[in-house]
Amino acid sequence: MTIRKNTEDSETCPAQAMLKLLAGKWKPEIFRLATDGPLRFSSLLREIEGINKQTLSVALRELEEAGLLEKVVVREKPLHIEYYLSESGKSLVPVFRQLEKLA
Repeated sequence: MTIRKNTEDSETCPAQAMLKLLAGKWKPEIFRLATDGPLRFSSLLREIEGINKQTLSVALRELEEAGLLEKVVVREKPLHIEYYLSESGKSLVPVFRQLEKLA
């Protein structure tokens, strides 16, 4: 008798989970822009050609839930939200720099 592992729980290598977190059309670009400093929703809409509000909102939420971005409400006028790289996100920057060199 064999025991089957749940495919969601078993990853073939540690990098596989990380690649899944950043998979998609927009998340790598959002992550790259976050390495330069804080992000605001409206500026991302202007900077990323072809993205819409709903898609951006979902991508930001997923990056936040993955622990790569932190959402901060700035209570100054005008009230706004900024997204920063979390400590986990910052730890991935050298990896992305290496990947950029390969391209």
